[in-house]
Amino acid sequence: MKALIEKARFDFHKRLFETNTLNLNSKGVVSNADTSSNSSKKIARKVIDILVEEQKHKINVSEKINGQTLGKQFEVLTMEFLSNTFPQLQNLRPGAWHILQLGNNNRLKTSDFEQYEHLAYLSELTAENARLAAALGNDYLVAPDVVIYKDLLEDEFINIKQEIVSNNVCKMTDVRKSNGGKPVLHASVSAKFTMRSDRAQNSRTEALNLIRNRKGHLPHIVVVTAEPLPSRLASLALGTGDIDCMYHFALYELIRAVKEVGSEDANDLLDTLVKGKRLKDISDLPLDLAV
Repeated sequence: MKALIEKARFDFHKRLFETNTLNLNSKGVVSNADTSSNSSKKIARKVIDILVEEQKHKINVSEKINGQTLGKQFEVLTMEFLSNTFPQLQNLRPGAWHILQLGNNNRLKTSDFEQYEHLAYLSELTAENARLAAALGNDYLVAPDVVIYKDLLEDEFINIKQEIVSNNVCKMTDVRKSNGGKPVLHASVSAKFTMRSDRAQNSRTEALNLIRNRKGHLPHIVVVTAEPLPSRLASLALGTGDIDCMYHFALYELIRAVKEVGSEDANDLLDTLVKGKRLKDISDLPLDLAV
């Protein structure tokens, strides 16, 4: 039997093919490739060929779905992968975890989490005052693609082995449900099917907003992508401070593909990203979130 995360990775790829998120058009170009870049087309096609060869996934031939739809499908499948893995790590990170695609869940907003509760008040103020809105702008508004949070803790659970808390202490800690707070955001996952320059900057903006506007604990901030070009991956992955790390949907296959059909520069750049711990495989993400 396959290990849990190995199986989830296999199923993640299978779902990408089943939903036509990854497909070939009539000219044999993969849906995550940039049609204006020969390198992108070659590497993306090689990755798919490796997946089909090694894992027997079936890829469909059809006209490319529009970019916005592909992006939303990739978000959903990323959420499914995390839902099938991270909550199973109870021995590493116990809790009643919730994993949601924020864009499709209108009842939940970033301001519904403890670290960003004040953003709702700012939003109300700027909605009522045009001059204040012009002065502040709306940079504080953040909308992660996928979020992970867990339920706050009842006193009975905290005191299950011995009395840890009482009514006399711990009156402002965020994790204690009796304090009346909101859930603490554990992770923000930006799922980007491809990394064209503008999309890369969107992920950076989301990350910086979460960093600047928080009150309290900073959540994990990660990016998941299916971008095939190392140079575009590097546009966001290189450097530190904005995101924890970038995760590729098929890094093992990408490394092999770039070695076989990519340029020497592309191979060196990809090697730099991997050895510098700025780019990891999707299978590494659940365990990294347990830190």
